[in-house]
Amino acid sequence: MDQLTYDEVEAAGKRIAGRVRPVAVAPGDDGGRTWLALEFLQHTGSFKARGAQNFLLAHAEAGTLPDAGVTIASGGNAGLACAWAARELGVRATVFLPETASPVKLARLRSYGAEVRLAGREYAEALAACEEFAAGSGALSSHAYDHPLIAAGAGTVLSEIRAGVPGLDTVVVSVGGGGLFAGVAVAAREHGIRVLAVEPTGSRALNAALAAGRPVDVPVDSVAQDSLGARRATALAVDAAAHEGVRSVLVDDEAIVRARRQLWEDRRIAVEYAAATALAAVDRAEGERVAVLLCGANTDPSDLVD
Repeated sequence: MDQLTYDEVEAAGKRIAGRVRPVAVAPGDDGGRTWLALEFLQHTGSFKARGAQNFLLAHAEAGTLPDAGVTIASGGNAGLACAWAARELGVRATVFLPETASPVKLARLRSYGAEVRLAGREYAEALAACEEFAAGSGALSSHAYDHPLIAAGAGTVLSEIRAGVPGLDTVVVSVGGGGLFAGVAVAAREHGIRVLAVEPTGSRALNAALAAGRPVDVPVDSVAQDSLGARRATALAVDAAAHEGVRSVLVDDEAIVRARRQLWEDRRIAVEYAAATALAAVDRAEGERVAVLLCGANTDPSDLVD
């Protein structure tokens, strides 16, 4: 299926209600135009907890959780969310990560009781190893972003942002493979809210897909690639981006680094480069009320401390 519906996002919201933390919002420093959606305060430190809960709960409802448990390939955050959600349901989790994964994320994964396996230097290589494991073990294969249950779960954050920022015009969201973007964009379209989809210049899977008219492979070389390092955007994301009200923009690594440093210096908030990617483009957002989705904080903050 190449389309995500608002009904699926609404169903996800009902399914995960009470199992995730409602997003907090905080005003920016510009008189009320800009708001920060603090989704990095979510369970496991990122928005991924929403999709993981929705995915596993839907399979539990359907009786399709195998004894071999669940497996996933991830740059880190999706693996954390999957491991956490699996632990909540008493399900085994085997997580595949690239060898370049953050030590912070590795340590947290093991704290959730997941079996961690490292494969290759990019997400795509970890994904190939995960698929081989799933085929041989019978484990349920989840995905970091390319699944309607995952994207729908991620999209539930938009209704919470709307509740916290009445009159919201635009939401700014960083894009990797496109699961978060697809869910948010579908929900935003339902309510007439614009979406600014932001990617690093060195990891522009959605931007390239829109230029080509279809998902295409791109090289990955960015400071944010541990979370935004997908080689190819999902068909769900490309479809969601093809509608009126969505605009794709690119920011360079220097701007991402500055935005991350700015959050630390101004607010003592330490976020991942992926979250800072959205903030780096806030000046390009249109509207009188703009929310920037700060999606994750599984980072080593030592480079922020002087």
